Amino acid sequence: MLLIHPPVVKPCEPPPGIAKIAGAMHRNGIHCTVLDANMEGLLHLMEGPQRSSDKWTARAARNLSNHLHSLRSRDVYDHFDRYKRAVLDLNRLVEMSTTVSEGSRVGLGNYQHAELSPVRSEDLIRAAERPEENPFFPYFSRRIGQILDHRPYKVVGLSLNFLSQALCAFAMMGFIRKEYPELTLALGGGLVTSWMRRPGWRNPFGGLVDEMVAGPGEEALLSLLGTGGKSMEHCTPTYEALPMEKYLSPGAILPYSASSGCYWNRCAFCPERAEGNPYAPLPVKRVLQDLNILVAQTRPVLIHLLDNAVSPRLMKGLALDPPGPPWYGFARITDHLADPDFCMALKRSGCVMLKLGLESGDQEVIDREEKGVDLAVASRALKTLNQAGIATYVYLLFGTPSETLNAARNTLLFTVKHSDCIQFLNLAIFNLPVYGPEASGLETKTLYEGDLSLYTGFSHPLGWDRGVVRQFLDKEFKRHPAVAKILRNDPPIFTSNHASFFRKLTMPSTASEISACRSSAI
Repeated sequence: MLLIHPPVVKPCEPPPGIAKIAGAMHRNGIHCTVLDANMEGLLHLMEGPQRSSDKWTARAARNLSNHLHSLRSRDVYDHFDRYKRAVLDLNRLVEMSTTVSEGSRVGLGNYQHAELSPVRSEDLIRAAERPEENPFFPYFSRRIGQILDHRPYKVVGLSLNFLSQALCAFAMMGFIRKEYPELTLALGGGLVTSWMRRPGWRNPFGGLVDEMVAGPGEEALLSLLGTGGKSMEHCTPTYEALPMEKYLSPGAILPYSASSGCYWNRCAFCPERAEGNPYAPLPVKRVLQDLNILVAQTRPVLIHLLDNAVSPRLMKGLALDPPGPPWYGFARITDHLADPDFCMALKRSGCVMLKLGLESGDQEVIDREEKGVDLAVASRALKTLNQAGIATYVYLLFGTPSETLNAARNTLLFTVKHSDCIQFLNLAIFNLPVYGPEASGLETKTLYEGDLSLYTGFSHPLGWDRGVVRQFLDKEFKRHPAVAKILRNDPPIFTSNHASFFRKLTMPSTASEISACRSSAI
């Protein structure tokens, strides 16, 4: 079996989805080849001939090797300007590897086409019918051919999680279907799951894809291969077949999911609720066992916990049994994070940063959107985390149906008041899930043209529409000196994936140091 991670996503860490499936295949005795076509494809574009001779592109090409080396080493993260130049130069090389006339715009974190949309099934089919028009075709036609010609395969599975991957994934499938028609093509991943859980879903790709999989793909793939047995048991992911040293980070990042769904699962307009995704956590003991195995396997410099929200129970488990390397992830703002002893225990366990979905600095908005956050607790949590030395990457959401200009200004006031406790900010404008239960109470309108769109536009009941929100963010929120200072900290393109590296990461290097962390935990 061949598993493919298609372009384009940020090439800073290995793909967790195919690592999880590879672990299940290995456990069931199935030969499995994994291909990170995203990382390899982006490197191919950087190293290829550029279509422009302007000074920026020429400088970037001259410094390609130095930039790749610097992003894979630690020193450049101590010098933000040098880091920024390296990232933007590499992004420039990727951008200039294609021409505007070809209709493609590629970057280190995105792929767009002037004519083809990833939310229109007919455009995805067209991408499959004309794979040679994809900017990654020279790479993937050769690379996939090398793999498939080397030994017999039965199934090729592609993991499609983001819209930025969709056009490339379908171009790859079109190439495989044309050149290797005997193979079974399977398509899964987070984006595919969202498509398939829409009410009234009908597969428009029947002539191309043999199997579309919603949710975990292990059982479906094992069934395609004619194997049963241990498919329903949890399997530790394996990253052994992935080139950990080639990602654009100063050492290996280990991504790991300890749960699916969200333990809160009450927020209004939540995509998880709209799709009916249940909360399914692994036992804390099993998570800690997995992390011990994976740390020994990959020797990471950072663990990235992928959960929608790391539960307080898991945080306590990490504090009592530290995994060794530093770690970060999303967390809900709860009383736990306002407890100095709890936060110090997290810090000792290796927690370097928490991403916090504050969403709003107006309590009425938070309550109406059922976020379950108390601003008084949030205030104490930000201060306590800051005192413990844990960075915060705070997420704010503007334009929700219950927000007004005055409420948005309250968010600005809250942010400014706590600006000394917030190291990074993510600002987003609200998108309405097209099939969420709350959408029926709003006047909706087209936001993204396409039969696969997951979001819809709406007329804001209080007149706080997207254009007005965007104007407020650009002309008022972002221009406040305290906010602007925080925004300047954000690593370009890689954002939260690299943010931890701008903190002082410390790793217990011996068993006795890890034991000391455990003995001093709460």
